[in-house]
Amino acid sequence: MGIISGFSKFNRKQRLDFISDHSGLDESKVLFLNDSCAVNEHHQRLYSEMIENYIGNFTMPIGVVTNMVVNDEPLIVPFVTEESSVIAAASKAAKFWAERGGFRATVHQMTKKGQVHFNWNGNPSKIHQLFPGIQEKLLFSTRDLTDKMRTRGGGITGIGLVDKTNELVDYYQIDVSFDTGDAMGANFINSCLEKMAITLQNLDELNSDNNSVDIIMAILSNYNPECRVQCWVECPVEKLAGWSKNLSYSTFANRFKQSVEIANLDISRAVTHNKGIFNGIDAVLLATGNDYRATAAGAHAYASKEGKYKGLTQVTLSEKTFRYELEIPLALGTVGGITQIHPMVKNITAILKYPDARKLMMIAAASGLANNFSAVASLITTGIQSGHMKMHLSNILNQLNATEEERNRTNTHFKGTTVSHSAVHDFIRQIRVSS
Repeated sequence: MGIISGFSKFNRKQRLDFISDHSGLDESKVLFLNDSCAVNEHHQRLYSEMIENYIGNFTMPIGVVTNMVVNDEPLIVPFVTEESSVIAAASKAAKFWAERGGFRATVHQMTKKGQVHFNWNGNPSKIHQLFPGIQEKLLFSTRDLTDKMRTRGGGITGIGLVDKTNELVDYYQIDVSFDTGDAMGANFINSCLEKMAITLQNLDELNSDNNSVDIIMAILSNYNPECRVQCWVECPVEKLAGWSKNLSYSTFANRFKQSVEIANLDISRAVTHNKGIFNGIDAVLLATGNDYRATAAGAHAYASKEGKYKGLTQVTLSEKTFRYELEIPLALGTVGGITQIHPMVKNITAILKYPDARKLMMIAAASGLANNFSAVASLITTGIQSGHMKMHLSNILNQLNATEEERNRTNTHFKGTTVSHSAVHDFIRQIRVSS
């Protein structure tokens, strides 16, 4: 097959026909893709305009975490996730901590960042001397873009010059700080930065016969350590009793602390430890139409801020008190993107009682800490596979096309038996052979 041209101009039926011819799809698969669009006309138009080359909708399961208490407010938190046991794990931790005061959270700042990257071949001392005046011109150039944001208490909060000429010849950055309020703000930030780049490139004081500005790029940064939320749980050590039947509360607390210390020492463990946090955070971000990819990238960079990748949580343990804490950058929004047009996102926002960006940051952080606490607590007690594979049993039965009778017999059999794919496969095969 040669280069494909004009595909984006096809209507959906033409795209499906083309894919069918190219991939050899049988009629049932084409019909399935077509039926994935079986929503009302308005919703289908919304979905088709969200992305390019639209062919259908991909359904993800939505569940809810119950008993989540954040700053004394009980919440039902929707999760969008495909992974077995994520919601069960978060719900177990949420209930455990609801009985011990719940999750506490606070947002330190909501500052987001963008950069104009450029080369300038003049004397560095000159651009530093001129920068106060340049700064005013850059701000002035964006006034039409920032008017509405300023009325909502946001806008540009700072502009700085970063001299990188010692690392790369003639290379500088304009670092710009933003407060976008409840908005995600990506388009706003990028529009401001591009306007500044044009202004910078046309400044008489930097452009002459001998010197000139060469714009490399103007783009927001997904590393936003000043847009940060802190979330924690805390209780007397003896109140940790109840999670494990086999460990004393003091042994549980000490093992938990050591497991978190290991995540701060060993990158192999740290990555998996932090993935457990994002089991909860990503599920909330997907449900609320936020950019989970940007958030994960920024958080993993934050985990490396000391020059070594570490776990994002900390344990403080004294003779009397256990405290488990997560501090993480989360640049979220409840305005913009698909938050106010995606029909499911709008319904999920209603379940969450229409949070603003600050509150959503705290809910997401609490969800991440709940999943992580549950994972670590399971690892140091029963192990992770026991609960996970029992939740995964229904997936295995679906893969094996089990009948209702086979499901009932398998569920009964594995109530007290370790679940694995091979064990379930063998059990189903025995049922079918004996039938």
